[in-house]
Amino acid sequence: MDNRLVNIGFGNAVKVSRILAVVNPGSSPIRKLKDDARQEKKLIDVTEGRRTRAILVLDSGHLILSSVQPETINQRLLALEQESRHPDIALIKAQSEGE
Repeated sequence: MDNRLVNIGFGNAVKVSRILAVVNPGSSPIRKLKDDARQEKKLIDVTEGRRTRAILVLDSGHLILSSVQPETINQRLLALEQESRHPDIALIKAQSEGE
């Protein structure tokens, strides 16, 4: 079971295996999804009052509003995936940071 977490801003993290999509909030269909999630009480806002820059769609039907750019979240997810595929690289990186 994958228990890794990805940082989505302000000390908040989401379990990687639960994320279905990371989308830009600008389109009309995404705004409709957001409104529907709000009515169903499935909207989680972790923007701390800042502008919503990304929406994470979870497998439970919840939407998470984040103030971190979608590209940044995607880069963090890719980095986690590379670490899981190549644990030796993550170990070398951790050792170099500890020196």
